[in-house]
Amino acid sequence: MRCVVAAAPVFVAVPSYRHARFVAQALRSIVRQTQPPTKLLVIDDASPDDSPHIIARTLADCPFPCELIVHETNRGLCATLNEALAHCDAPYFAYLGSDDLWLPDFLATRVTMLETRPTAVLAYGHALIVNADNDIVDDTRWWARYMDGDARAMLLRGGAPVSATVLYRTSALTQFGWNEQARLEDYELYLRLCRVGGFALDTDIRAAWRRHGHNTSRNVEFMLAETRVAQARTADWLELSETERRRATAELTWTYAEAFARAGARRRAAALAWASWSGAPDWQARGKMLARLLLPTPVERWRQARRARAIARRYGKLTLNETSD
Repeated sequence: MRCVVAAAPVFVAVPSYRHARFVAQALRSIVRQTQPPTKLLVIDDASPDDSPHIIARTLADCPFPCELIVHETNRGLCATLNEALAHCDAPYFAYLGSDDLWLPDFLATRVTMLETRPTAVLAYGHALIVNADNDIVDDTRWWARYMDGDARAMLLRGGAPVSATVLYRTSALTQFGWNEQARLEDYELYLRLCRVGGFALDTDIRAAWRRHGHNTSRNVEFMLAETRVAQARTADWLELSETERRRATAELTWTYAEAFARAGARRRAAALAWASWSGAPDWQARGKMLARLLLPTPVERWRQARRARAIARRYGKLTLNETSD
């Protein structure tokens, strides 16, 4: 039998908005942690669906302290996260989107990482990508160039932890909180935190990020624009030289050229790749880009289908006993 008595020094928040289909699974994945949080705070940001009622039912038998706050008007994700952070009285803070999932050892593993890495400001790792039906459709280890320790170079080229994989050290997080003017909430925070301490990387999978029709991150053009804005706002804080700023621009542009290529937007990918050829990490990356752009469309679709089959063979479906009753 899994122990649900001992509490980890972790405060967990769930910002909820319009995820009635998924929020119960997200909450159950927290309840099923091998090392439960000291408190769970769910804040529903004026969802227009039945989310508040589903949350209340799901929390009815929660085995540790929990609370539900329901906003009457929508305040936005950053404001909701700052509200949650203001309630935090534990040395560690994590938040899980109401459509995402944690595997059972997420909190136990992340707490151990930060306990053994006192200079790290956060612990993060790779994630499975699941669709609305819990089919595993991707794995960040296929394409994310994550780094352990000093994360500045990774962040400047556009790489960033998936929020569902992050556990923060509260003392570092409260120095900044989330910029409520930012439209890409976590990225700017990561840029500020990377100057305070290192990022501890777990190469194993402990979380799943949900891909569905309402994800902001599927709008690649928006992501590129907001990432550029966040870099401009934090350039002075990071004390970037003019040379470093130009290099960061080239590397960021290349990263998004790859993202457009993965999304099938070849013309946009080609334009960005041409403008940022020097920003590619190596010649292998340039070769892959050329192959994507030059292959006939049917061949590229075949290649993507083959990759999808490989992922399906490796993982299959995220089993229900990890995500729901």
